[in-house]
Amino acid sequence: MLMACCRVIQQEKMGNGLRVMAEIPDPKRSLPLRSFHHLNPHNSNNNNNTEITEEAYPRTHQDSKNPQSTSKPGDLKKPVSSDGAHALEDAHIPSGTGTTKEGETVLQQEWQLEVLSAGEERRTPSSTSRSIQCRRNVFERWAALGHESEASSSLGRPTAKRQLSAESAQTFRVVKKSTVMQGPRREMVSPAQGRDRAALIPRTVALKKKSRKELFSSPEVFRKVDAHALSTGKELRAQGIYSVQKIGQTITQGAVSDLERVRAVWTWLCHNIEYDVSGYLGLSEKLCSPEHVIKAGKGVCCGYSSICLQMCSEVGIECREISGHGKGIGYRVGQSYQNTKSNHMWNAVRLGGQWFLLDACWGAGTVDIESKTFMPRYDEFYFLPDPEDFIDTHCPDEPQWQLLDHPVPLEEFERRVFKTSEFYRMGLTVLYPKHSHLLTVNGEATVSLGCRRPLDFTYQISQQSGVITQDVSSSFGLLTISRMGMKLKLIPPACGIYNVKIFSRPANTAGTFHWVCSFQLECPEPQPSEELPENPFLSWGLQQNAQALGLKECSHGAEPIMLENGSFELVVRTSKPLMLLCELVHKDLDTCLAKRCLATQIELDRLTCHVLCPYRGYYRLSVFVRDFNRREDPFQNVGNFLLKCTGSGINLNELFPPALSTSCGPGIKTAQAGISKFSHTGAIINTQQGKCNITFHNSRDLELHAVLVKEPLKTSGHPLSRHVLFTQTDCKVTVSVSLPEAGIYKLGLYAKTDSSQDFSHLCDYVLRCTSENRWPPFPSTYSAWRKGCVLFEPRAGMLEPLSRVRFRVRCPGAHSICVVGESQTDLQLNKSRVWEGEVFTGSAVPELKLAGKFKSESSDMEVILSFSLLNNQNEL
Repeated sequence: MLMACCRVIQQEKMGNGLRVMAEIPDPKRSLPLRSFHHLNPHNSNNNNNTEITEEAYPRTHQDSKNPQSTSKPGDLKKPVSSDGAHALEDAHIPSGTGTTKEGETVLQQEWQLEVLSAGEERRTPSSTSRSIQCRRNVFERWAALGHESEASSSLGRPTAKRQLSAESAQTFRVVKKSTVMQGPRREMVSPAQGRDRAALIPRTVALKKKSRKELFSSPEVFRKVDAHALSTGKELRAQGIYSVQKIGQTITQGAVSDLERVRAVWTWLCHNIEYDVSGYLGLSEKLCSPEHVIKAGKGVCCGYSSICLQMCSEVGIECREISGHGKGIGYRVGQSYQNTKSNHMWNAVRLGGQWFLLDACWGAGTVDIESKTFMPRYDEFYFLPDPEDFIDTHCPDEPQWQLLDHPVPLEEFERRVFKTSEFYRMGLTVLYPKHSHLLTVNGEATVSLGCRRPLDFTYQISQQSGVITQDVSSSFGLLTISRMGMKLKLIPPACGIYNVKIFSRPANTAGTFHWVCSFQLECPEPQPSEELPENPFLSWGLQQNAQALGLKECSHGAEPIMLENGSFELVVRTSKPLMLLCELVHKDLDTCLAKRCLATQIELDRLTCHVLCPYRGYYRLSVFVRDFNRREDPFQNVGNFLLKCTGSGINLNELFPPALSTSCGPGIKTAQAGISKFSHTGAIINTQQGKCNITFHNSRDLELHAVLVKEPLKTSGHPLSRHVLFTQTDCKVTVSVSLPEAGIYKLGLYAKTDSSQDFSHLCDYVLRCTSENRWPPFPSTYSAWRKGCVLFEPRAGMLEPLSRVRFRVRCPGAHSICVVGESQTDLQLNKSRVWEGEVFTGSAVPELKLAGKFKSESSDMEVILSFSLLNNQNEL
């Protein structure tokens, strides 16, 4: 399909096959005319074995000298080499009506021409003659319209760099198929011609545009091209060769396509030219001439773009220099470009009939403006990026060079979110806000980004006051991260303008965070709030690696957790056994006191953390885990939770006991020891009576021990060990506890798995006693108090003197049981296998002893229990 601009609209269809649209240019103005062809594979009417190509034939010198001469459509003209400029360039002009710059209606005329190839079957004579006549009418009518248009102009054509005559507008190139050159056709363009062509406007073509990914799959495809450009570039510099022509020809040797030639030029530029910071700042002469830039090895943006233009021209690639605004050195989010000169230059290259953009200046590295130094850092992103991404940081003076179907106005460019190349490399998208400026509502504002793969995020907040920028604590932001993106809630501490920078890196790595985008935050009225605790672990809620580390779900999310009574419980389900550590942080909470605010329970499929908050305000609760059976592994942070205590908080005397272990309540350790079926499955036991019985099964018949601790203990006289009594029948164990005063106790359970080993810790219970009753201790136990022994009465270990007390006790294997005090009293065995009897306590001895005979051949008695008698010194 051959296309050209036209002013008179008529539409005629003659047969099928080759579809020709043409326009006779207005003689009063000069327009760039482009041609485009589409060969229908079903064309079968070409008796001359010819084809019409997309290349417009330029006028000969003879035609230029004789404007009255016209060329006939059927004539074959030899191409004449001139300055390299074509009269026609590829473009797509859609059918229908249009409007010229003067507002005139533009009509389009369609013809269709069928051509039979030599080897194909001919049609009927009538059909063939009609086709030939149609073709003749096409060209005759086109030529007539051209003569009429030229005759109507009395002043002739205005001069222009790309001026066209009526003759050249009518010229078609018809060639024999046998003489058509194979392979891509490349045009040699001189630097002067390239600059002349910069005035041309890129037009949208009918074909679907190729994206960067469609153009090349990855930079790896240029590995050989890059290596050659780098190695030859070093050799040329060592030889003192600074010629654009010589360098361009040398570095592109071996390149088999225009894409590879452009790549070689790009690679050489990014690695051989540094940005001239001193020239940019006006501290030295600014270099822009290609030869001077190459020799000095440094230049500003125009130096990069001019070298790119000349090198591409030398190797036959159409290239343009594009001027416009770039969000580069000195850019501030929200700044205006209205009524300001453009500050940057880059390039556009034409590949396969489509324009692409590139910026070798930004691809070479970055500038640290504070130290006034250039930092080489190759950036692949700026090599042929998609226009939809490039427009975020580059706005050309001519909107057509945005290469977008719908160009972005300058005002929209100013409002666009500033994104670095890392933003696209990370695969990020902006969910909210769509523009860079944020305004707080009720003292809060939110930023939300989406991602295609797990990423870690962090942020930086600074307040802008004139030219002074001051960093603000990150505690004024709440960052939450998921596998699908991030959400940052901003709570600025005061009125003003703030800069917010977002940083990212691949998840579960220890690499450097990269700046990805920036926003401007305006706070007209701050929200009255307290400063949040610092979070060195970046985000709130469960971390992205939590599932990989064995966590399944959590009872609470990333939102702040409000506590009225200062008590909180966090529960996390797990997929495997994990060890747990927790950290609690508050501005008024010291490290020692913070440990007394936490109690953790570690079970096979669940982790529980009990938290007490003694002060009002915000707390940070951080959770760490590691594999339970891999002690050599470090603990890793899997979650951080923001707590806010709105009430008066927990009394300091009601915090958890000191030196509490990380294993509270039944859990993995007790299960591994074979102890199960606990009557109290939680880590905390509340008793209003001051007594409790904890039961469980001891399947391995382990020797058990318990330790009761309270700090401080007001009541003295008896060790707290006397307030715990073990009773075991078969595999069931009962731990009876009677507490001497109200308060918080720690009850530690221990077991001896081997007779040669010491007792090992199993778990701790936290006992909260609110009873004002002062319960007496249990009797002291001895080695004869063994499995199966049960004390029914008296349960108290302190007896009144000069009184009668009934004793009932079961002692399996005993032949006789007696109570020894001032006198010996033998107990009798009843039908229930319980030894019982009434005993007079007396007052002459300080204690009574319960003893038994367990060997029939021996008369020795073994002490089982001992009871103390009350007196003035040890009254309860």
